[in-house]
Amino acid sequence: MSATYAPATMVGDGTSAKSRTRARWRRWRPWVVMGAIVLVGAVIMILPQPANSGDPYALDNPSANGSQALGRILERHGVRITVVHSASEALEKAHAGDTLAVVGDRLDPPEARRLSQTTADLVAVDVGWTLSNLVPGVHASSGSFSTEKRSASCADPDAQAAGTITAVYLVRADDDVEATTCFPERSPYGWTGAGTYLTLESNGRRTAVMAGGETVVNSSLAHEGNAALALRALGRHKHLVWYVAKPSSNQTTNAELGLYDVLPPWLPMVGLQALVLLFVAALWRGRRLGPVVTEPLPVVVPAAEASRGRARLYRKMGARGRAAAALRAGTARRLGVRLGLPRSAGPTEMVDAVARASQRPPLSVEALLYGLPPVDDRGLVSLAQELDRLESEVHHP
Repeated sequence: MSATYAPATMVGDGTSAKSRTRARWRRWRPWVVMGAIVLVGAVIMILPQPANSGDPYALDNPSANGSQALGRILERHGVRITVVHSASEALEKAHAGDTLAVVGDRLDPPEARRLSQTTADLVAVDVGWTLSNLVPGVHASSGSFSTEKRSASCADPDAQAAGTITAVYLVRADDDVEATTCFPERSPYGWTGAGTYLTLESNGRRTAVMAGGETVVNSSLAHEGNAALALRALGRHKHLVWYVAKPSSNQTTNAELGLYDVLPPWLPMVGLQALVLLFVAALWRGRRLGPVVTEPLPVVVPAAEASRGRARLYRKMGARGRAAAALRAGTARRLGVRLGLPRSAGPTEMVDAVARASQRPPLSVEALLYGLPPVDDRGLVSLAQELDRLESEVHHP
């Protein structure tokens, strides 16, 4: 009665789904890491910007040219501040009994004429040469172009409370305008009629003009009486509307826009990161030899030398499964030829024929020819010795 055993299963080179997945992960890991870096950089670029800005006269700008300190002090004294970004919004938010501060010299004439119609008290700070459009009858005047300490020299209570301020620029009112000019400019020939601070009242609305921004910026707010003048002029009412003038959108037409103007602001930084990663990837891939390919050898290599070379490659790569599969395939091929088996013979026919010729149990023959791959070098050496011993036991039928 012949022995029965489970049908053999071809193991191949001993790889499994887990080992193949691990190998693929090692191959794709650098690309995954680089993609993650690009993704993180893109997310950082499109995240909302921090609350602090760098715009001149901005109430959230803590740097020297900002007005954050003035805004904090006003709020501490109970003044509610509304920051607006357009003339239309300024006219909508500022009403009678409020204070509208128009700050900066980027105001265009049509916008200035619109703002002059406000019903709120108006404070113009460093408006520049469009001042006459915002406050009719008042003009910017040339100054000394250096910071000077000036005394009030007027009856305005706010100016008298400040005492002295530091200023550079000047403003001047027409002769037919009833205005109070403070901190005046004096030449060797007497008063020039120009000053740093000017106030006037018309139709129950008070207008104050500060020629320069020295009294509101962080860098000089603590100098002399700058803070006193700014706080009294801007804090007269409980609600302050703060408008920093910028170029209006109609000043730049679509024909003047270039490609760089319509791109999102974060795109250049993301593009730079992508170029750096591309350069690193090119260096990394350029150092590799690429996949191994077969090609005709120009010379004849002895079989023993080729076997040793292949064995060294298997050992370097730790490919014990491939080495074991090669040993078993060679042994099975030679045994099949010796026993007269056809090339189409399957594992079952091979095991039966070898077991009868060697007088070994079929399960032992199956484990040698089609078993699991060895887990270490010692197991591989033992498998090679057992295969050699099995081959020596099989003779021609």
